Amino acid sequence: MRFNLPKLFLYLLGAVLILNLLQANFTNLIFDEAYYWYYAKTMDWGYFDHPPMVAWMIQIGSFFFDGELGVRFVSILLSIGTPLLLWAAIDHPKKNDYTLHFLVLVFSMPLLHAYGFFTLPDTPLLFFTALFLLFYKKFLKDPNALFAVGLGLAMAGLMYSKYNAAIIILFVLFSNLKLVFNKTAWLAVGIALLCYVPHFIWLYDNDFISIQYHLTERPNQAYDFLKFTGGFFVNLIALFGFTFPIVYWSLYKTVSKDKFTKALLYLTYGIILFFFASSFQRRVQTQWLIAICIPMVLLTFDYLAANKATAKWLLRIGSLNIAILFFARIGLIYEPLFPVTYETHGNKKWIKEIENAATGSPIVFENSYRDAPMYEFYSGKPAISFNNIRYRQNQYSIDGAEASVQGKEVYYLSKYRKKAGRSFPMGDGRHTLYGSFIPNFESFRKLKCLIPSEEITFNTEKTQTMQVYNPYKEDIPIEKLRFGIAYMNDYKEVRDVLKMKANPSDSEVLLLKSNDTVNFTFKLPQTDMKRPAYFKLGISENGLPLGLNGKNIKLK
Repeated sequence: MRFNLPKLFLYLLGAVLILNLLQANFTNLIFDEAYYWYYAKTMDWGYFDHPPMVAWMIQIGSFFFDGELGVRFVSILLSIGTPLLLWAAIDHPKKNDYTLHFLVLVFSMPLLHAYGFFTLPDTPLLFFTALFLLFYKKFLKDPNALFAVGLGLAMAGLMYSKYNAAIIILFVLFSNLKLVFNKTAWLAVGIALLCYVPHFIWLYDNDFISIQYHLTERPNQAYDFLKFTGGFFVNLIALFGFTFPIVYWSLYKTVSKDKFTKALLYLTYGIILFFFASSFQRRVQTQWLIAICIPMVLLTFDYLAANKATAKWLLRIGSLNIAILFFARIGLIYEPLFPVTYETHGNKKWIKEIENAATGSPIVFENSYRDAPMYEFYSGKPAISFNNIRYRQNQYSIDGAEASVQGKEVYYLSKYRKKAGRSFPMGDGRHTLYGSFIPNFESFRKLKCLIPSEEITFNTEKTQTMQVYNPYKEDIPIEKLRFGIAYMNDYKEVRDVLKMKANPSDSEVLLLKSNDTVNFTFKLPQTDMKRPAYFKLGISENGLPLGLNGKNIKLK
């Protein structure tokens, strides 16, 4: 695979590489990066929110460097690899004349710029999208087994990066349905699926918890045009900054002249239309759309190469984008330059205050998969997120985090227990945490409340049944447990949390035996809600808040 790199390309890309290395080293982590660093502490074939690619990247980078640079090193390499792959996919005869235009186009895109040094799942998604498209172009010209293998590995890389990679693959397929009858194309699919088998096994072993959460468990809000659909259009502009008129005009003016261009158009329009439709159901985040940046670079470059006036405007406006982004990058390190307090600012201060107050005890953050890994990364002291019924499940819900603090004295931090003890204002003004010691900490967050049906009638007089499953190695006395319920609205937002009586069907049963279930009976408690749409069950132990022990159950 020949790249034919002009010297200007090498010099500028080398400068970007050095800049990103420096930026990565001197910029504090953002919360998502800290969370993915926590992933990487225990290598696996999957994690609650995402496939494992981001954790693998951090683990590899940490072999070479400590601290922030270790977390971000592989991302930096991939972010340099992405424009190389895009350049290789361009076969315009005058492309060397537009080297500067190409680089300005790529690095003027805000998220491509940011993912040059932040480690997030979208960084490998962008890289493997570019690799996938490059191999697809090669495959169209010469559908041999070698390019099929490359295509299969690229698809596997995509799917190991983020689940929404599936729509990237599907929209390219839709652009050329004859691939269904191509045996060599099926070789690519077979290789991708074979590579993905370990993650399928992980999903099966974990009851497809990631898929269930993303598809059915995630809370939503009532539709609001400005926030949902209006926000979607704002995100389309934010992807490209001030160059958005040039980029979208290039898209509009592009006609499908060959199968590869058709694939780029299907991919771009497909993602835009898919998330436009999604915007009528939920808020679309900017990064969900980021994959269109890859085909848009190729489409826009072809248009620029044929329109010199537009190419000149791209240099001017793109340079303005880059100047603003460069200023923002300095502000990530030097807080006074940034217009608002950002995630990279002020965290070490509250971390040090909590570390001093905890006097060496493990930290239990209530409902914060963001604060716990950030604290652990910068303090070097253990911390977990302890999730209750008002929050959401995350990686701390399914790994060994809970076991690591059992029987120990912990420093418990919550924004709800204001009478608990010392207060800690968080650096960005998000909230204040209140901390106190809990000796001999004991919890059973992995108990499961199982309802036979996914939908039951809302009747507070009728006796309902459930099973409580104990996955622990130890038997648990039933007398230690208290039950409760969270009622939710149509959008699965918790609106009322109540205590609930639940008794074993057999009154002589006093223990939840290890790896066994016990049948319980209960009645739905009265609520002030006019009409709850869903409920989920929780278990409290030792006076702690109700846990996330049951799935969302529809009320009819």
